[in-house]
Amino acid sequence: MPFRIRRSSIRPLSAMGGYAVDPWRSFRRTVGVVLFGWAAAAVTAGASYLALRWVWVPIAVGVVLCLAFVVLLLLLHRAGWIALLSFVPGLFILVGAVQYAPEAALEVRGVREGVVIVADSVDETGGDNHRFTLRTADGEELEERLTYNGSGAPRVGERLDVLRDPEGVVPMEQADEVDAAGRLNGLVVGLVAWTLMAVLAGRRGHVRRRRGKTDSLLLSL
Repeated sequence: MPFRIRRSSIRPLSAMGGYAVDPWRSFRRTVGVVLFGWAAAAVTAGASYLALRWVWVPIAVGVVLCLAFVVLLLLLHRAGWIALLSFVPGLFILVGAVQYAPEAALEVRGVREGVVIVADSVDETGGDNHRFTLRTADGEELEERLTYNGSGAPRVGERLDVLRDPEGVVPMEQADEVDAAGRLNGLVVGLVAWTLMAVLAGRRGHVRRRRGKTDSLLLSL
């Protein structure tokens, strides 16, 4: 029986001795990944603006989109190390996109007040999820609670300056932790890093495809 070679299994070689890969196709893939990264940040920031009352909404949207960008970067590069490194700027993007809108709202319309902590929910419930009861300088106890998650929390009796939304839409925050410009700067820095990583991944992915290195995604450099 004569041996037959399927034409579809033959990959043409380029003039340089590697596999022929369309550079414009690689360029389009790279641009597509870059645009997706910027769109992911914009959608997350938009979700934060539209859902100021529910911070979990932009967090959920941002996490999904950031993971999708990592997967696209992995496929573009055909190796894993750039995709893994992209988690660092991704964190800057997620924090910036989620927190910029509420902190900008507090800076624009928030009311600054000096308060003293009179009670902490963890004294009864334990854990690190603090909900502080606050009292203003004129003795009024605020209905809204100041939340603090993690260690290093302020103590009962400590005095703070807070910013609270008179419309009751944005949760109250400590005044010295509200920094909308800093959140925006972190978002931009993260996007610039993502863009550079996508360009590098596109270039190295193009070279890897020309060399036929398309089997391993995670273990290859």
